[in-house]
Amino acid sequence: MMKLLSTSYEQNQELIPYRKDYKWGFCTPDKKIVITPKYDVAGRFKEGLAYVKLLNGKYGFVDKTGKEIVPPKYDDAWSFSEGLASVELNGKWGLIDKTGKEIVPPKYDNAGDFHEGLARVYLNGKVGLIDKTGKEIVPPWYDDALNFHEGLARVYLNGKVGFIDKTGKLIVPPMYDDAYDFQEGLARVYLNGKYGFIDKTGIEIVPPKYDNAGVFHEGLARVYLNVKKLHVKLGIWGFIHKWGFIDKTGKEIVTPKYGSAMDFQEGLAWVYLNGKWGFIDKTGKEIVTPKYNDAYDFQEGLAPVILNGKWGFIDKTGKEIVTHKYDYVWKFTEGLAKVKLNGKWGFIDKTGNEIVPPKYDDAEVFQEGLALVKLNGKYGFIDKTGNEIVPPKYDKAYDFKEGLAWVKLNGKGFYIKVFPDGKVVEYYEE
Repeated sequence: MMKLLSTSYEQNQELIPYRKDYKWGFCTPDKKIVITPKYDVAGRFKEGLAYVKLLNGKYGFVDKTGKEIVPPKYDDAWSFSEGLASVELNGKWGLIDKTGKEIVPPKYDNAGDFHEGLARVYLNGKVGLIDKTGKEIVPPWYDDALNFHEGLARVYLNGKVGFIDKTGKLIVPPMYDDAYDFQEGLARVYLNGKYGFIDKTGIEIVPPKYDNAGVFHEGLARVYLNVKKLHVKLGIWGFIHKWGFIDKTGKEIVTPKYGSAMDFQEGLAWVYLNGKWGFIDKTGKEIVTPKYNDAYDFQEGLAPVILNGKWGFIDKTGKEIVTHKYDYVWKFTEGLAKVKLNGKWGFIDKTGNEIVPPKYDDAEVFQEGLALVKLNGKYGFIDKTGNEIVPPKYDKAYDFKEGLAWVKLNGKGFYIKVFPDGKVVEYYEE
């Protein structure tokens, strides 16, 4: 029983790729070595296994005890997804399970990850789909096929696009000049220069009649028509774009009249009229009369807008929450927004208070409670109080993802982790 409990603990513990000089192994968050650094490449654990590479260029997989579940023998490998991993051998791709069994022997020219239970495979310039047993649900006969979205996938054949379901059945034969993934139950399609929308049975809910269209967001889609208009002074005819919005029945909720329009976000959409930007609600009512020189959509309840060359923020009633004084801003993320003034970046909260005065040469939005910043050519991280948890010292760095950030120093890349108490650990030693 104790052995079983120990094995269960080992498999559930967090392990981090650890670099010692030019070799990779794995350690616990407190840097206790669990798998001795001996590999030339090591990926992060996904679904309990991590890929590793030896000096001979071969890839395999290890579990969290260090056992080589799949001995390094493949020319390339990808992390596990939905219980299977793609592997390459002698120029061909196949799929293995977590025991190392080849569910699909390497025989395809390429193979993608599983999405909604199916994966794309490529052979002789054609694309098909396989399930997790390796069965070809769709033999490779399409010119291209994309991932499933909402149960259907786009397929391309002889320059036309259609849709198949997960049994491989053609729901919509390849007949459109272009098409886009299903979103909110409908897909945008393009035929003879016009856009429309189909449902999941292939019925044209909105026949192709619009000159352009977006996808559905929050129940509405933006559409536009080219309206012919006479230029009085020149005496010639031309076209102007008029944007509006339709619902899922095809009814025009907002008659095309705007020079431009963006998707609805948090119940409002930004629209352009007579050279200015404003916001409308889903009935078409102008909540914010077009008066701004530029704008972005709402995020976390506020939207960036520009007036007289300076950026600020408004709320959903149109009230200016942050005064127009910044040279540039970005949308709020995790409660803070990055702002630029006199060539430097800082962060403000939703009241406009400068939590971090503009002093950095560059900055990214907050991810997992930390933001990447750049100063004098070096990268570090700050927390939401502006404290430099990781002082700018790295030559390159990337945002935190699942608790780790990849950094580079003196030509060597490795991971770092920030603990709740602010302690920073580098998973690297000479």
